[in-house]
Amino acid sequence: MAEWSIAPVLPDRVGSALGGKTATMYYVYILKSKKTAKLYKGSTEDLKNRLNEHNRGKVKSTKSGCPWGLVYYEAFENKKLARREELFLKTGKGRERVKFLLEST
Repeated sequence: MAEWSIAPVLPDRVGSALGGKTATMYYVYILKSKKTAKLYKGSTEDLKNRLNEHNRGKVKSTKSGCPWGLVYYEAFENKKLARREELFLKTGKGRERVKFLLEST
């Protein structure tokens, strides 16, 4: 697998064309531990904050792998779709897709 680093730009809330209101986006993300090289898949509404929580050891399941780097993310219009994609990425077929995505980047 190629060398990686934390993605330089993380998304903020997306501006709507209707009166400057912001649309809430939901994100599915993949992190890679710089310590163990393991991958972690999750979903969130606030990607910047969630990455900070992972790296400050605030997430029990990732605490031992700190520091974490963001290697991939996707944006979704609603929480249900993001959660469905997260659960898929944690299946056998989903792991195949992750391998393809990370080899392609």
